Amino acid sequence: MNFYIETENGAAKNHPAFEHNLIEAFGSIPEHWEPFVRVERSALGVYKVVEADTPTYEKVNGVWTDVWFVRDMTLEEKTAKQELVRYVFNERAYASNWSAWTLDEATCEMVPPIPRPDADQTKIDAGIFTYWCGADNNWKDTPVRPEGEYKFDFLAWQWVEITL
Repeated sequence: MNFYIETENGAAKNHPAFEHNLIEAFGSIPEHWEPFVRVERSALGVYKVVEADTPTYEKVNGVWTDVWFVRDMTLEEKTAKQELVRYVFNERAYASNWSAWTLDEATCEMVPPIPRPDADQTKIDAGIFTYWCGADNNWKDTPVRPEGEYKFDFLAWQWVEITL
């Protein structure tokens, strides 16, 4: 699928159009329309910010394209993001269970002091899950999950039936 963008005095005018739409409308590609390459916004890094929700249209290496303006967060923005992650983490149910976890500033994620062990599919199939146990500050297997609607109580370290 090819795109073209209308130009005037060396500047982009309006938005890109599909090649087949231009051919249907004009019979061919008009002279003042130039090739355009659509560029999706790339994934942002942890501490990156996109300046606008839409790209600008610029000529790069002789071809019109989308240009996304991405910048590093300011120190204030970075600190606010980290504080929000900590706040949300600490406002969850049973938050005290994870009090030993800390913020990894490189990823802006809360991490345990001990990495989680690899999942054991045999245990999962049997209804046993490995969760962080704040009382032991380590990973621990749950009792077998009973049939029906249950949630896990991290303080009592047991499954509790959900009743309405």
